[in-house]
Amino acid sequence: MMNVGDYTFLFALGMIFAFMDSFGIGANDVSNSFGAAVGSGALNLKQAVLIASVCEFLGAFLMGSSTADTIKGGLIDVKLFGDKPELLMLAMVCALVGSSSWVLFASSRGLPVSTTHSIVGAITGAGIAGFGFSAVKWAEVGKIVLSWIISPLAAGLVTAIIFTITRFFILKHKDSLKRGLTAIPFYFAITIFINVFYIIFKGSPGLSLSSLPLGAIIGISLGISVVVFLWCNFFLKVYLRRKLEGEEPLKWYHSFYVRAVSTRSKDAENLEEIACEKDGKMIDSGIENADGSVNSGLAALDDTPDKPSTILQKFKNLLQKLKNKAFAGLNQDITKSSEAVDNIHDNSTRYDSKTEQLFCTLQVLTACFASFAHGSNDVANAIGPLTTIYYVWKHAEVDISGSAPVPVWILAYGGIAIDIGLLTYGYKVMATLGNNICYVSPSRGFSLSLGTSLTVLTCSKLGLPVSTTHCITGATTSVGLCSGGGVKSINWKILGMIASSWIFTLPAAGTVSGLLFALIIYSPHK
Repeated sequence: MMNVGDYTFLFALGMIFAFMDSFGIGANDVSNSFGAAVGSGALNLKQAVLIASVCEFLGAFLMGSSTADTIKGGLIDVKLFGDKPELLMLAMVCALVGSSSWVLFASSRGLPVSTTHSIVGAITGAGIAGFGFSAVKWAEVGKIVLSWIISPLAAGLVTAIIFTITRFFILKHKDSLKRGLTAIPFYFAITIFINVFYIIFKGSPGLSLSSLPLGAIIGISLGISVVVFLWCNFFLKVYLRRKLEGEEPLKWYHSFYVRAVSTRSKDAENLEEIACEKDGKMIDSGIENADGSVNSGLAALDDTPDKPSTILQKFKNLLQKLKNKAFAGLNQDITKSSEAVDNIHDNSTRYDSKTEQLFCTLQVLTACFASFAHGSNDVANAIGPLTTIYYVWKHAEVDISGSAPVPVWILAYGGIAIDIGLLTYGYKVMATLGNNICYVSPSRGFSLSLGTSLTVLTCSKLGLPVSTTHCITGATTSVGLCSGGGVKSINWKILGMIASSWIFTLPAAGTVSGLLFALIIYSPHK
């Protein structure tokens, strides 16, 4: 009979491998939300990672518990573990080992796999190894598999509608910039309304949002969207017109008080930049030697003799090397492409560059919502099994009802691990999905990000652990097909590689988890 606090080593192992699984989620799925934003040039890699880190954590921390319930106990019949709850702990540890090992392997190869597939396959594999096929709730697995098929189709359809409307009413016209400036407040208001509505409607147990009536949710969402519409109409539209039509050298923060900013010549330079430039010239001008050579200003001023390196200096150098190694991924160029990819991009219709710039802010906004949705959905993949392990360790029994709440600290733990994986290793998969499937411009990126976030948030509310990888892939393919070149606008080789990785994910994670669980429980004991 298990007692409270027994098998602490299993809880410790669960913590370790849940962290690894969450790390892999951050490393593999970061491209889902911000790959298009970086590929289109709306953000650079460092900006994308910084913003995504915040959005992923908030999504996981505030809204991650709903899908965690499905992953936690909805896939296998936990009643079979009633007499031996410690076996359920072991099964969840093995599931985390199987899932994390496959996701990390795929991430190291730049393969964008579904982390949802991975954990579902791993839990299913452990259940089959322990009790046979009857232990698995195949109806639940079937729903999840169905969502994998529906999610890319749904995301693709929504994305196609959004981009087609944008192209028909704005992009294809000669006065596209004028049309875009007129439409941009409506785009912002609609985007804000949809995302705020779904976020509140999904709810957060910690913020008691799930208890709000539908009328209140609509009222709050509508109120926020009206405020955003007014700001866009009276400030942002004026800012964009002056910046794009008048080519005034305005900064982003001028958009909040642009009516108070005097008209500026497009040739005017910032006084601080002039001062810095002058200072730089003074320093770099250097000192001319007798032989006509010139020393740099810094070298001329620095006549301090070299000092032998100290232990402290060596330690600082070591820390700097470790820092550079840990964050090397932030300095990668993910927009590099081959000649074949460039040819595929050339098949897509290009629109007015100034009109495209109107959608940069919208694309970043929708990417933030998509990242928030991703954090709310995919954190369940790692913290669901960890929650089960923690409950059994703390109560020495199986949560048969499946109603035990997910502790806040576990949500935060998973969110932090996702951010670390994103910061240090997210560039590999982002390079695969960033711009190699099709040509992505800000208007296209906005459409696919909004379509993805709508699909993920809806399915997440329904308790379906939908794959964000499938959603973003379906949305990206859809926007590519709508780009004017048809099938020639899509890199089918990359899509084939992605599809292959999807096929291998579930059996690979399930095999590792099942073999490990069977090896432990069926091995000889004293």
